[in-house]
Amino acid sequence: MAINDLSLLRLFVQVVEAGTLSATARKLNISLPVVSRRLRLLENNLGARLLQRTTRRQSLTAEGRLFYQRAVQILADLEQVEQQLSRHSATVSGHLRVTAPVALGRRRITPLLAEFRALHPQLHVQLELTDTVLDLVESGVDLAVRYGALDDSSYISQPLAPNHRILCASPDYLQHHGEPRHPTELVHHQCLQIGHQTQTEWRFEGDEPVTVKIAATLVANDGDAVHQWALAGHGIARKSIWDVAEDLRVGRLVQVLADYPIPAAPLHAIYPHRRHLTLRVRAFLDYLAAHLGTAA
Repeated sequence: MAINDLSLLRLFVQVVEAGTLSATARKLNISLPVVSRRLRLLENNLGARLLQRTTRRQSLTAEGRLFYQRAVQILADLEQVEQQLSRHSATVSGHLRVTAPVALGRRRITPLLAEFRALHPQLHVQLELTDTVLDLVESGVDLAVRYGALDDSSYISQPLAPNHRILCASPDYLQHHGEPRHPTELVHHQCLQIGHQTQTEWRFEGDEPVTVKIAATLVANDGDAVHQWALAGHGIARKSIWDVAEDLRVGRLVQVLADYPIPAAPLHAIYPHRRHLTLRVRAFLDYLAAHLGTAA
């Protein structure tokens, strides 16, 4: 096997990140047959199928996933060397793709990204807000901001800022339903859950740890939807202090069971590669760590 043309690596990375061959052709302003032919050449050189392709979608094979990770790493290494050798090595440029949870992204990450972009005019930024944990390789994301670290050993997890979670409800809900005094009383309350399952467990720390099985009355995969339900008086929600600090301060929400702490989920930056980061990703990591500070 031999790959003597780095443009094949770059083309493959662009195909993966664009999502389709036709999108890659449009982005590079070349014909679709040229993209398809060069991709076949790369696969022939490697002796392995990298993509499963149909008329509607494409997906990475196991070999393709491994090769994509290594190709991005190689290109990032080359970019770093070029930056170090260039007289413009301090210039943060290129495309930066970031994902973050919806509520946190809107309140914290969106303004920070705009500020960071204003400091680096040659940078192009793409932000995807979702409470779904994306596959960073398949989605072509450089950096994810998430609550808690991930178990996937192919990713790097870097702590950014502390975060603690609380239970909260609106004053109207507590007036009509009463306030629980112990976690076990939650089984008699309307609980709001972020995720996909109505049946879940809420854990509490302290001198005597407690785990309570919850049958949620309202469930959403969007943390902001659960936030709005709590504000509207539909139940008790488990939320990050980052999301509800202002509501607590002005009295729109009230903390419940404050004497029973919930396990923390500090903010982390997640990125796919173990070796050198591009200058733009490293610079934004440093900017996040410096500006997120402590919650509320």
